[in-house]
This record gives sequence, C-alpha cells and structure tokens, in this order.
Amino acid sequence: MPLTIHAIHVLNDNYAWFLRDEATRTTAIVDPGEAAPVERWLEQHGGRLDFILLTHHHNDHIGGTTTLQQRYRAKVAGPAAEQHRMPHMDLPLNDGDTIAIGQSLGRVLAMPGHTLGHISYYFDQPPALFCGDTLFSLGCGRLFEGTAQQMFESLAKLRNLPAQTLVCCGHEYTLSNSQFALHIDPDNAALQDRARTVQALRARGEATVPSTLGLERATNPFLRATTVQELADLRQQKDVF
Repeated sequence: MPLTIHAIHVLNDNYAWFLRDEATRTTAIVDPGEAAPVERWLEQHGGRLDFILLTHHHNDHIGGTTTLQQRYRAKVAGPAAEQHRMPHMDLPLNDGDTIAIGQSLGRVLAMPGHTLGHISYYFDQPPALFCGDTLFSLGCGRLFEGTAQQMFESLAKLRNLPAQTLVCCGHEYTLSNSQFALHIDPDNAALQDRARTVQALRARGEATVPSTLGLERATNPFLRATTVQELADLRQQKDVF
C-alpha cells in the first residue's frame, strides 16, 4: 500500500510534509519548521508521529523538531554531515542509505549545493521526492554553502527519476519562480500554460505543490540547464531578479 502525503503550511511560506504508510499506519513529518501547525494536524489525524525526516540544518526546516520529538517520542533522521548543527539525531543518514516508514522504503540522495550536507528522500509508492531547498517548483535553492558544480550534479541525479515523481519541496515560491522562468524562456508553451495555472492557484490561495518531475523537466530552467556555467548564470540572475 502506498504512502499518504499531505502538505502542512508552516511559518510564512514553508511546507512540512506529513507521510503515513497505509499498511502499518506509521507516520513521519519532513522538515517541521515549527511545531504548532504539525501538532494541530496530528491531533486531527490520529495523534501519532513516529519519524521526523530532516533535509538540512536551516532553522525554517528544523525549528519544530525538538518539541515534536519530545511530545511524540519520534525518531529523528537527517544528514549525517550536518548533525553537529541540528537537534539530536537518532538516524544520521548518508548518500545511498535507506529509511523505512512502515513498509515504505525511502532512499537517501546527497544533494549538496544549498548547504553542503543537504539530502533528499525518494519513495517509490507513489514516486515522491522530498527535496527540501534543492529543487523547487520552477526553481532551485540558493547556493549558500555549496557551488554551482555541486548543485548541477545534485539536480542531475533527479533527471532519471520517473516523470510522475511528486516534487515535494520546502517552500511556496512557484509564482515568483514562474516570473523568472518566463523571463528566461518566454517562448516555452508548456511554461506559459503552467504560469497561468500557478497564477490562478495563488489567486485562490491554493498551494502550487507538489509538482512532478516531468513538469519540472519541461518548464524549470534550472533543471533544464545543460552545463554548470549555465546553471551558475541562472542562479546569479535569479538572486537579483
């Protein structure tokens, strides 16, 4: 049986992602930037939290971890390379490791670029990628610690995942990202259609994520970059757009 996935809005424009393995009812939360919205969700949906999955050390992704860990006795997993900068971690993870949420098995992908130790989690039923601040809907993360080379290589790991893979990213940035993407690629018909959809969703106050990798490959200029220099140029332009 597959994972159930639900986005929980936290802070200003962050998402934490709730996961439940339907075979065992085991639950997890990805990147809880604050505790209260997650606690409210859990109270309404069974009051159980077994795992907390972290992608990187920035406080808007880990801020609720200690409160949730103490209240629910949840095990915390995250990047081994950043554990010295994060809450107590029960399961430090490296590239290629796996983590089981009930019968649902997640694969760990090292994604340096935004931070040096950033990781993502990939599950295959349904195919879903929890990518923190590496890949956004129509964008990618700023290079706070890593290099354009590292980000290019991180994004390259995602290109061969199934097109239907859900891209469960950490922020609601799609509207502003669409404006930059159209500036870069104004004649992309798929991007034009997507930008109209995104604008309508945000006008109604609705989330624009998750997207899919197939949609990102067709419309995301960062994922479509073919060289490190192209990616570096795009990132530099977006930083001041």
